[in-house]
Amino acid sequence: MAKKKKIFVLDTSVLLHDHQAITSFGDNNVAIPITVLEELDKFKVGNDSKNYSAREVIRFIDKLSNESSLQEWISLGRNYGKFKIALESSPREINAEYVYSVGKNDHKIINAALYLKETEPNTEVKLVTKDINMRIKAKALGIIAEDYTTGKVNPTELDKSGTYTIENVDSEIIRQVFTHGKVEENGLLGDYKTPNGYYILKNGKSSSLVVYDADTQMLTRIEKEFVYGIKPKNAEQAFAFNALLNSDIKLVALQGVAGTGKTLIALASALEQAKNYQQIILARPIVPLSNREIGFLPGDANDKISPYMEPLWDNLKFIKSQFGENEKKHKAILDMEQQGKIIITPLAFIRGRSLSNILFIVDEAQNLTPHEVKTIITRAGENTKIIFTGDVHQIDTPYLDEQSNGLAYLIDKLKGQPLFAYVKLEKGERSDLANLANDLL
Repeated sequence: MAKKKKIFVLDTSVLLHDHQAITSFGDNNVAIPITVLEELDKFKVGNDSKNYSAREVIRFIDKLSNESSLQEWISLGRNYGKFKIALESSPREINAEYVYSVGKNDHKIINAALYLKETEPNTEVKLVTKDINMRIKAKALGIIAEDYTTGKVNPTELDKSGTYTIENVDSEIIRQVFTHGKVEENGLLGDYKTPNGYYILKNGKSSSLVVYDADTQMLTRIEKEFVYGIKPKNAEQAFAFNALLNSDIKLVALQGVAGTGKTLIALASALEQAKNYQQIILARPIVPLSNREIGFLPGDANDKISPYMEPLWDNLKFIKSQFGENEKKHKAILDMEQQGKIIITPLAFIRGRSLSNILFIVDEAQNLTPHEVKTIITRAGENTKIIFTGDVHQIDTPYLDEQSNGLAYLIDKLKGQPLFAYVKLEKGERSDLANLANDLL
């Protein structure tokens, strides 16, 4: 029996999330409602990733159409299905604008799917959108609706911490680690062996923290030492410092709930090795409060972005407070600020830059799309290290979730690569009250 063909109707949110989405449905057909073209036109101007995506989709459709009519099905190429622009002709049976309200783009897009369902009775029509409420509205009218799953990661992979505890290790091995600082792996890690993997070797009450070097096949001891005034309070923080200070590891992801010290540790590590880089940049994406653009805020550009950058400044102030005003490291931080060697900025302000000889910290990376994360990494030049920090369970953007955000995608795709290290910080160190909230609320 031949497989039944499908028509996937794509919402604007899908195309802004992934500008290559049109070619992500195999040999099935893909339709874009004409209202989506109007929305893409509104997004085409600007420097954000959504603006880039809008432009790329428009160019792709223009190239695809050539001299053909977009109201007819056009081949997407060998091993792919066909493509067309769907007009929002009024469905005969159910009309979304009559059921909900007239004039809203979401309802026009649903109507396009309803019309295709009526006019293409031998195919299964599915609406694909990142908008959860739009999926619910479509399903209420009998349309199959689903999330865009390309690029989504396996949730069980995110539960892995990047660190492992190896029980019942021979006490002689632990003694050698303490005595010589390293020991041959020699099959000790079993299935848990991974480049730049972090391990707690345990034998009863004895334990040692080690990292696995895939090149030398050695386990090297990790000690809890002060890094620019900050001392690791648990094993995961010690592991994080090791990854951040290792010049051979060019890309680090730190994941964990609020209060686990992700940003503080990243910043302290950056200051510790500031002499190795021309500049330290701390950046974070601006996610407007209540989905309102920052233009509504009073003041000039600096006034508008200041509230979003304040958490980063707080971490820098905390590190400075570990030293007296006349101490060398306190003065060094002030000098770096004045000379522009350390800057704190919204991520949008550095889009398009080539990142050479820079230590780049991206905070709140869970609010980035996979494409945005890829774009940042592909701009890395010589002697550049990039650090992503965030919590995949705390998404502030409407069309991302814990499986589709850029930080989760990065961890899933690059784990085990020799240039990459991942540490999940699980123990909150902010306060007992913060830990209680994270655990029970």
